[in-house]
Amino acid sequence: MSIKDKVPVTILTGFLGSGKTTLLNRILSEEHGKRIAVIENEYGEVGIDQGLVINADEEVFEMSNGCICCTVRGDLIRVLGNLMKRRDKFDYVLVETTGLADPGPVAQTFFMDEEISSEFTLDGIVTLVDAAHIDQQLGRSDESSEQVAFADVLVLNKTDLVSDDAIDTLESRLRDMNRMTRIIRAENAKVPIETVLNLSAFDLDQILKRRPTFLEPEYPFEWTGVYDLDAGKYELMLEEGPDPEMSLVAIANQGESEEELKDGAESSVRLYAEKANTLEPGNTIQYGEHINLKLEDKGNKSFILNIEKPTKIGLFTQHTAEEFNMKIIKSDENKEIPFNTERFWQAEHEHDDEVGSIAIERFGDVDPEKLNTWMGRLLSEKGVDIFRTKGFISYSGNPRRIVFQGVHMLFTAQPDKEWGNEPRRNQLVFIGRNLNKKEMQEGFDKCLI
Repeated sequence: MSIKDKVPVTILTGFLGSGKTTLLNRILSEEHGKRIAVIENEYGEVGIDQGLVINADEEVFEMSNGCICCTVRGDLIRVLGNLMKRRDKFDYVLVETTGLADPGPVAQTFFMDEEISSEFTLDGIVTLVDAAHIDQQLGRSDESSEQVAFADVLVLNKTDLVSDDAIDTLESRLRDMNRMTRIIRAENAKVPIETVLNLSAFDLDQILKRRPTFLEPEYPFEWTGVYDLDAGKYELMLEEGPDPEMSLVAIANQGESEEELKDGAESSVRLYAEKANTLEPGNTIQYGEHINLKLEDKGNKSFILNIEKPTKIGLFTQHTAEEFNMKIIKSDENKEIPFNTERFWQAEHEHDDEVGSIAIERFGDVDPEKLNTWMGRLLSEKGVDIFRTKGFISYSGNPRRIVFQGVHMLFTAQPDKEWGNEPRRNQLVFIGRNLNKKEMQEGFDKCLI
């Protein structure tokens, strides 16, 4: 397929609260003649952003990930694959990433996966920058720096909130970080549509010059071992580790060559994007499934592997084998089976465990005064650590739902559509560092009528 027949894709990125959804809504509401499919990359257990996207003819697809940096590729492959089944319904794709995401793994998808690269072409990466908060974000987050470095277009947003001198200084700093990008200044994400769509701007050669490791994938697993097993019954045994659970994918007939290991890893990327099946100790591991081993039992942490005929089994595990002293034992011989020490991977990948999301979902109405008092106190104490707040609130006596959005200590509450027959409820998501879920939920509950 020639590049002109492929579906162009724009990645819309930017740190939390920079204005991505505002720009997305502008794009969807303008007359540009395109049928756009939107893919939202949410962070956390509650999907909010889809509800913040205006009602339009375009379809919105959600991806919700545990680790936003390394499971996104498998999730994106799954969503794009489903999109291709309805190819006649759209001619452009917009991917809005979570504000905590490095855009690299998303961009990788359009070059590393043959099925996807044959149907889609990466048109460009558009990064929104919050002029009022970017200085502190660049100092605290590698992801915000990556978003700037990858950008084909930088939309310097919220320029009305800072002085002209500060904007000039910031623009100079951004140019030092990415001299190839085009910088557009904006208020409320108001930019000409032609500056963010149909750019044909993404240059893989330039990216590889800046980051030679760009096409080296990040994986949602930390360790891979290949075991040569005869027919029989085996036990996968684990000890106490740093986590009460361990996700894994077991692949039968796993080869040991570099190419075969890569194929197994790519299969596991897709499987890790699917919801894990929980497995209690004593149960049998199924091959080719994303499995979550429950390790809370202080005693038994043993799981069964049934091998019908001699084969090589590849284990792609969330954590390293050493962290749990993981072993495979042949049951009738009580004999440990070693993995091939020359053929195993240990991914160099770290998660920022301090950063997380807290979701609050409650039916009923809130007292606006109590909510304002609680939010004011919360933000004065924790505002620096609360990167982003967003969601919907039901005010007592108000027929419209209230859209709630905040960045650090700045927040707004605006009336939106009427509730109608929809049950009145409150959905809030806080994204930040070292947040106390129980304390925040109890504080919000005191605001309910």
